Amino acid sequence: MSRLAEALARFERVGLCILPTPFEPMKRLTAHLADAGSCPRLWVKREDCTGPGFGGNKLRKLDYVLHAALSQGVDTLVSGGVVQSNSQRQVAAAAAKLGLDCHLAVYHGRVAPPSPDYELSGNALLNRLFGATLHDVPWDGDRNGAIRALAETLRARGRKPYVVPYGVSDPLGAVAYASTIVEIAAQCAAQGIVPKAIVHCTGSAGTQAGLVVGARLALPGTRIVGIDIDAEPERVRRDVVSYGRAAAELLGQPFDEADVEVVAGHAGPAYGVPHAATVEAIRLAARLEALVLDPVYSGKGLAGLLALIRAERWSADDDVVFIHTGGAPALFAYRHLFDPH
Repeated sequence: MSRLAEALARFERVGLCILPTPFEPMKRLTAHLADAGSCPRLWVKREDCTGPGFGGNKLRKLDYVLHAALSQGVDTLVSGGVVQSNSQRQVAAAAAKLGLDCHLAVYHGRVAPPSPDYELSGNALLNRLFGATLHDVPWDGDRNGAIRALAETLRARGRKPYVVPYGVSDPLGAVAYASTIVEIAAQCAAQGIVPKAIVHCTGSAGTQAGLVVGARLALPGTRIVGIDIDAEPERVRRDVVSYGRAAAELLGQPFDEADVEVVAGHAGPAYGVPHAATVEAIRLAARLEALVLDPVYSGKGLAGLLALIRAERWSADDDVVFIHTGGAPALFAYRHLFDPH
């Protein structure tokens, strides 16, 4: 843990986040699952509690990434994502907190609006409330192309933009997310446990890359298990390897591709489309642990964890950590799944 902390100390933070985030046992969920078979002791790392704008895992990345932006004297943050993107919402919140303008490329066509609420509520509402300027663009499969083009347009108008990549996923974002492992290692030590696995949802890949790099140093006996939520497991794994290798180089640490595990089969029909297992996971988390998950990311992540538990991947003597990456505002755009009235 000290080696990782020392390596991370070379990178400066803005101070956006409230850290460390909470680490809690999920006793009622564990007991519920144990009634039907063997279940490891479950814990949750509350990355939904990082701070401004309803929090989330991207704010931890932005805490590091935006230090570089501010040092360059930028006046505008530029990023993008789908209408209900959690990442966009966190970029907009960070811009508001730091007094920067924010322009977002909002992709249309990747996700078919599941309800009339989709375009107006949840993260879409918060983006406008935080003062972001929204630019509707068609989805063409290139996650960062429209973001870079928007930044060039603003630069031509005399602005000083800083491009925040889709999902805040790049090598520096991965370095930033390795800091989560420092906290988990300390929090687990305080509880007298060594987790068998850390399970989370994975899509734009920077979060998992950071966890993999950090765990190799501070929790070498812990497996990082990414649950693909994009229905693109091969692409996700390639990106985790790419960002992870680059982040390890920045930290001056080794990287082993064998450490990267992306579990397929729990993304539902497509990105942004929840399935029955997602809805079940969200209901269980809410009713048993008062945790609010979202149907695009954290809900699918927990659905994958539940499936692995039911397949008896771990024993009752193991400890498994679930990372709640945030995303609660998006739930309101999918309220028809839970409130038929």
